[in-house]
Amino acid sequence: MSFPYHYVNVFTGTKACKVIEDGKEVAELIKKATNPLMVFGPLCLNLELGDRCLIEYGVEIARAGKLPICATANTKKKLVDLGVTPQSTYDIVEIINHLKDPSWKGVEGKGNHDLVIFLGIRADLANQGLSTLKHFSPHLKTMTLCKFLHPHATFSLSNLRDDKWVVMLKTIIENLVAEN
Repeated sequence: MSFPYHYVNVFTGTKACKVIEDGKEVAELIKKATNPLMVFGPLCLNLELGDRCLIEYGVEIARAGKLPICATANTKKKLVDLGVTPQSTYDIVEIINHLKDPSWKGVEGKGNHDLVIFLGIRADLANQGLSTLKHFSPHLKTMTLCKFLHPHATFSLSNLRDDKWVVMLKTIIENLVAEN
């Protein structure tokens, strides 16, 4: 059993996340989604994994999965520098409030999203936001690609060391590219 690395609001009630240990499974879940969304948080800018920044891995995942992007905090500038124009720019609380609304038309106007993938959101804020979505958005599945387990997400990676996390992210990218 995996336990959250950060003990922040860990009492999940009767519904807890499915822990994913295989990048291929993550890619399959992303490909199954009809209207997914990837949300970039500010930690994407500060985390260096080997010779690359976390946001670069996120951009590769978004490109390989053909995912629309929501930039939060100050991530938009770096995304644009990497050649990606996000479909929306919201504060994390704003995007969570929109996602709760089943009649929201989504960041591209194609209807609400069925899978939202979070990367680089601070653990305490992510857990509160994911808890809100879990309890008030039955139409939505959530996934975190962060290196820490998020018990309120629908799908979460287990607690990973940086070297294992890089392998996981690369496996996700490879499987998304292979399926396209």
